[in-house]
Amino acid sequence: MASGAPDIRVGLAGYGTGGAFFHAPLIAAVPGLRLAAVVTRDPAKAERVRREHPGADVVGSADELWDRCDLVVIATPNRTHVPLAVEALKAGLPVVVDKPLAGTAAEARDLLRLARDRGLMLSVYQNRRWDGDFLTVRRLLPELGEVHRFESRFERWRPVPKGGWRESGGPEEIAGILYDLGSHLVDQAVQLFGPVSHVYAEADVRRAGVLADDDAFIALTHACGTRSHLWMSAMAGRLGPRFRVLGSKAAYVKWGLDPQEERLRAGERPGPGWGAEHPDLWGTLGVDGDGRTVPTEPGAYHRFYEGVVACLRDGAPPPVSPESVVETLTVLEAARHSAATGTVIPIPAEKAS
Repeated sequence: MASGAPDIRVGLAGYGTGGAFFHAPLIAAVPGLRLAAVVTRDPAKAERVRREHPGADVVGSADELWDRCDLVVIATPNRTHVPLAVEALKAGLPVVVDKPLAGTAAEARDLLRLARDRGLMLSVYQNRRWDGDFLTVRRLLPELGEVHRFESRFERWRPVPKGGWRESGGPEEIAGILYDLGSHLVDQAVQLFGPVSHVYAEADVRRAGVLADDDAFIALTHACGTRSHLWMSAMAGRLGPRFRVLGSKAAYVKWGLDPQEERLRAGERPGPGWGAEHPDLWGTLGVDGDGRTVPTEPGAYHRFYEGVVACLRDGAPPPVSPESVVETLTVLEAARHSAATGTVIPIPAEKAS
């Protein structure tokens, strides 16, 4: 990587949960990046930016970023991802977009074409590719043998709605848990086991006062033969295992969530020991009566932004390719259609790969 180069000035659009906890702290922690400006119209959030990132300007609109930055990060409500990314790319700036990149695979393909035409980086913040437990599953695949079933869960117990567009918005807001947590679960499954040939899904609204789905299940049949069963819920009074992976040689079972989100919300930043999980939460590998505890790989969300620096300075591939995200969105669209119709949706091979 080139040394002595000036820091890449980052303009961050949005300072809600995503911007404040998942982007700004990592941008501040990664060498080669400098948070130069943040878009927010909320006075309380603006004050928070000034307190937490005193070197960053606070501006009221995204178009005020274009002359202040070398890279735009979009962490605004989902429905704004595509239009803001288009504006940034047309302004000649590389872009990172929080997940989901778009509401449809077609919109994502249009963004990809625009980025290619302009010769600009487009990447998507699929940070859960750097969850420690996911990295552990990937490491253990040779010991598991041929995986025939992959079970993955993001479950919470939130019987009282928090409010906001994620719960009250409709399809135009790209709201609901299917596109929120499902974006991570589908992405991880596809990264591990490749293209999907068939999708079945269920999506329900379980809480009073909520309009968008808050309890969902997706079943994927991968072209390789593996079946992925993915659960996401805000109404799980008893949580299931984070992962249960069943293979021809062994199984791996893991409880508990990666600790990085909790640490970021507590104000911590990557440093020595970052992403390490307490041994009490390590998973087990083996079969009934013959298993062993295996250390969880340290989580490493900061690697995403290290990859962004490498891409922009050295021409490395983006840390998350937009092509791979198009594949995830194709599956999510099929899942939404399946949930609405109660049918299994096939994905043609040309769309699945």
